[in-house]
Amino acid sequence: MKLTVVPTENQPWYADGLQFTCTQCGNCCTGGPGFVWVTKDEITKVAEFLKLTPEETVEQYCRKVDGKFSFTETVTPAGSYDCVFLKEIPPNKPAREGEIVQTRLGCSIYPVRPLQCRTWPFWTENLRTQKSWDVQTRKCPGMNVGRQFSLDQIHAIRDANAWPKNPPTSAAKK
Repeated sequence: MKLTVVPTENQPWYADGLQFTCTQCGNCCTGGPGFVWVTKDEITKVAEFLKLTPEETVEQYCRKVDGKFSFTETVTPAGSYDCVFLKEIPPNKPAREGEIVQTRLGCSIYPVRPLQCRTWPFWTENLRTQKSWDVQTRKCPGMNVGRQFSLDQIHAIRDANAWPKNPPTSAAKK
């Protein structure tokens, strides 16, 4: 007897899971204008990391939009909008004679980045359709490579309302 497996209509297109490993390229921190929403607790963590008060952090790095805080953005000469914390990161090794070592862009507060950043790329708008995921893969070299996330893990990260214990940018395996 042969059993025919009927696909469950409620399963999302990524039911078999997705791969992601952050390369810390900074591409998710630049592009069109947008918002990086931060809570008061996250502002406090950023402030401690920067050795500032929360008030100084808000004054220097945040804007208030509809009663919520978002990081400010800087507009590049090319017209992109960069998160205020996207900075040029110097190479981690000295150049050898004749070698050209380039700097790269990266998050200057990576260890205390807000929940919104910690849950990338498992955002609802990226998971809506295979096409929306594929559009983002053109900008993010960490998508579809590296660490495998199950459907349950993806949903836990997507729906997180506190820092995930094992965010997609963590080096942990599961």
